[in-house]
Amino acid sequence: MHAEERQQAILRRVREAGSMRVTDFAAELGVSVVTVRKDVEVLAERGLLARVHGGAMLPEDWAETAPVTAAPAAAGAAPAAPGGAVAAGPGGGPGSKRPLVLGLIVPSSAYYYPEVIKGAREAADALGVRLTLAVSTYDVDTEKTQAARMVADGVDGLLIAPSADDGKPGGQWYEELGVPVVLIERRPEQQASAAEHVGTDHGYGARLAVGHLLDTGRRRIALVMRGGTPTAPWIKKGYYAAMEEAGPEVAEHALFLDLAQLGAGDAAYEEVLAAFVEAVREGRVDAALVHPDHEAMVLMQRLRGASLVVPGDVALVSYDDEVASLADLPLSAVAPSKHEVGVTGVELLVRRLREPGRPRRRIAILPELRVRASSEA
Repeated sequence: MHAEERQQAILRRVREAGSMRVTDFAAELGVSVVTVRKDVEVLAERGLLARVHGGAMLPEDWAETAPVTAAPAAAGAAPAAPGGAVAAGPGGGPGSKRPLVLGLIVPSSAYYYPEVIKGAREAADALGVRLTLAVSTYDVDTEKTQAARMVADGVDGLLIAPSADDGKPGGQWYEELGVPVVLIERRPEQQASAAEHVGTDHGYGARLAVGHLLDTGRRRIALVMRGGTPTAPWIKKGYYAAMEEAGPEVAEHALFLDLAQLGAGDAAYEEVLAAFVEAVREGRVDAALVHPDHEAMVLMQRLRGASLVVPGDVALVSYDDEVASLADLPLSAVAPSKHEVGVTGVELLVRRLREPGRPRRRIAILPELRVRASSEA
């Protein structure tokens, strides 16, 4: 079981039971107590649970992200607000006697999205609204069920990072929920969609990485990544655009190696890694942008095993900056502004609810490049 899977299992247990003992959970998973304790430390640092002696429990402020529990309103009646008060229309609106309640659905609470969640919670607190959280584990059917349940429970609007589009003409499934929706780190698949969204400009991030590598004198720059992720198309587009703009002597060396959804031990995965190492050995590649971070770490290990040196033989820049700084040789990385995405998403949805007539918006937030040892000139 990977670290992310373990951490999601820990979060599920704590949310279901309110607390957990490290020793008991380690025995259930068949892993060491030290491993589970480290997972708990990571989740506690991200504010997703609180460490206690021998275990973990929900943070004291997690009540603000507890599911909404609103009884269904009678036909034609205004929805009931907490404490029995009656709210006139959406919470937080004119005459309302309850705060706005927003739902947030993300695919993971262990990788990439913890900072998004943190930003959303801080923005919700600052704006006086409540937030309820669900984690879909990248399953679109789970997302649909979670969204429908939140709407039935009385949320005023939803922030969603959907895993897939259902292909229905005229809109996506989230446009049929009956409440305002803001997409987080996603763009509507269909141009006719009126959905608002907030996300990172990943194309710009790829351009940043390529530009930095060019500035260090590299000219044979490869792109290595999992091509099936929601982020991949924008990174790929930005990479090729930057390579073309650098001129034919750079563009002719463009190389894309797709790890797809392969994993360690898979023959096709090993072939891609071997092809990259061989390209470096032969001088056909002298730098690479790698997505996500842990794949850059794997590549660095393979290069070391082949007696190739980073950054001497090949410079590496990873994409996400979740764990890049923790590599044996700290990795340069493109760092999306995840916290700002969460903050801006909540602010955008609250404005939609409080000012329903205002023009709709789609906001792209620029990532930054953090240069470390793996790509120094």
